[in-house]
Amino acid sequence: MNKRVIRRIIIAGTGSGVGKTTLSIGIMAALQKRGLSVQGFKCGPDYIDPTYHTAVTGRPSRNLDSWMVGREGVKELFVRGSGSSDISVIEGVMGMFDGKDPSTDEGSTADIGRILEAPVILIVNIASMARSAAAIVKGFQQFGQGDNIVGIIVNRAGSEGHYGMVKQAIEQECAVPVLGYLPRDASIELPERHLGLVPSIERGELQPFFDKLAEQVAAFVNLEQLLEVAVAPPVETRPLLFTDANTTSPKRVKIAVAKDAAFHFYYPENLELLEDAGAECVFFSPLAGEEVPSDADGLYIGGGFPEEFAERLGADEQVKASFRKRIGDGLPTLAECGGFMYLTEQIVDTTGNAYTMVGLVPGKVTMQKKLAALGYREIKGMHEDNFLLSSEGKARGHEFHYSTFEAAEGVVIPAAFQSSGRKGMKTEGYAKGNLVAGYTHLHFASNPGIVTDWIRACERYKAK
Repeated sequence: MNKRVIRRIIIAGTGSGVGKTTLSIGIMAALQKRGLSVQGFKCGPDYIDPTYHTAVTGRPSRNLDSWMVGREGVKELFVRGSGSSDISVIEGVMGMFDGKDPSTDEGSTADIGRILEAPVILIVNIASMARSAAAIVKGFQQFGQGDNIVGIIVNRAGSEGHYGMVKQAIEQECAVPVLGYLPRDASIELPERHLGLVPSIERGELQPFFDKLAEQVAAFVNLEQLLEVAVAPPVETRPLLFTDANTTSPKRVKIAVAKDAAFHFYYPENLELLEDAGAECVFFSPLAGEEVPSDADGLYIGGGFPEEFAERLGADEQVKASFRKRIGDGLPTLAECGGFMYLTEQIVDTTGNAYTMVGLVPGKVTMQKKLAALGYREIKGMHEDNFLLSSEGKARGHEFHYSTFEAAEGVVIPAAFQSSGRKGMKTEGYAKGNLVAGYTHLHFASNPGIVTDWIRACERYKAK
């Protein structure tokens, strides 16, 4: 019997904007067209790039974040996700050594590479340079701590001759193969990434772009050589977050999960951890007019962009009433970012139009054209009766939104968390009864006790 060849590759960049996502998608699409099963991963907490990966590969893409889930957690989630795939393509974040802070590599692409002993392909933008590209590559080789840079792909080559000069310089000075290039071509530049693009991906509108990208990569990148350098040893891990693969937990409660174009973002492992611990996740679409399922023992309203669909969401009084009734009855509910926005009294768009939402959180959300918050968060519960995270509990997550929340006049908001980030400590979210809501996207693997406590709260509710 032939021994299975394990392949994984990290697509790292010298910085943001060098073409990591374009090349990652193109490589995934080109390998997929060759009949390979491709598993996509994304370093860091990004919500949008994994959506591209999933659309191209047909397999749910997953985040690998050593700050949020720890080094052993990264290994376990990688092994769990890569499973039966022929090759894992792991897209990096920012520059190769950029992570949580400038003093360490924690959370960086390089950190993920070391944890997984993964071969690295470095992407270099060679616009307006030739031999200098070799100096950049050599700097990345020398700065790292034994990072396994096995190949280079260059982007925005002005011509085949330009590429030839760069290839010669890098291979001569850095002793690493240059696997290919993408030409300078505006038609293969990824559209500007923002949350509103996700519905267009889901509708298939970007499929022609993905197909063209696959053709370009197949034409200009040596995929055979890429597959050769991607060979890697098995990742050794043991189940810490999930139970043994052969063990099936009996389903004790049902947790309704809002999932559609308005409420889109969930770390796949969050749902899998709930299922693994005895919850049955039941999906429904508020945007399609579906009410909170009557047999739900818990409710999860994830992130997304309800602002893109605020008029439709605001007009459906029956669906909003189902949220008010069930949550008001004590249904243990977590609402993150977009879900939090939906539960407020109003969403006001950037032109000043106001749309009435569910109204359980006393206040309004106002959209703005610039980022309101971005970054890692470590959160701590503020109340003993917070069913999800008591005052003794901590968890890690990420915050990313273009809106601000303003409490209703004269109302004191019972905050859900103390949130710590790069700019210090703040209170965040709203917690009352069995409702916990806020802007932070939690990764349950950072504190699996969240799952246990949530299911217990669901069992108590069910028993009533």
